[in-house]
Amino acid sequence: MKTLTLLRHAKSGGADDPGLLDVDRPLNNKGFRAAERMGRHLAELNLHFDAVIASPARRVAETLQAVSAGYGSPLDATFDRRLYLASPDTLIEVAREQQAERVLLVGHNPGLEELILTLVSPNAGSLREEVAAKYPTASVAEMTFSGDWADVAPGTASLTRFVRPRDLDPTLGPDAV
Repeated sequence: MKTLTLLRHAKSGGADDPGLLDVDRPLNNKGFRAAERMGRHLAELNLHFDAVIASPARRVAETLQAVSAGYGSPLDATFDRRLYLASPDTLIEVAREQQAERVLLVGHNPGLEELILTLVSPNAGSLREEVAAKYPTASVAEMTFSGDWADVAPGTASLTRFVRPRDLDPTLGPDAV
């Protein structure tokens, strides 16, 4: 059984700074808090990853640093330019290249959300419906697959977990500061 876990980068700032490239946008304070809390949650669940592949964007690298702080050990990532604002097709391509059993992809929306909606059958239930409603920053989704990574295709995944920061701490919800 292969496991693909998706982590959307945490809340970032700098979008209103015309001199700052999108790839260079940093996390804001709420983003750091949410990412660290999500890291603690991953540790509480005793989740482990054999491979971590991440977008090279600054907000992704800072998300990984904060998640690692909460997790209690580094999540050493391979940074892959293809994950920066990647489409679901590109994310599937990256998944199909994997050799590890448990892979964590760290990146951006809308690609991550669309990947889940592509790989998980539309009649899969309430978790998929929650993802379809909104896949917020610093959220984690976990999918499992039978077979090999090369077999990853639309409708082949089971969505086994979807956790938003607000599920762990209401102050990390959309209306909280």
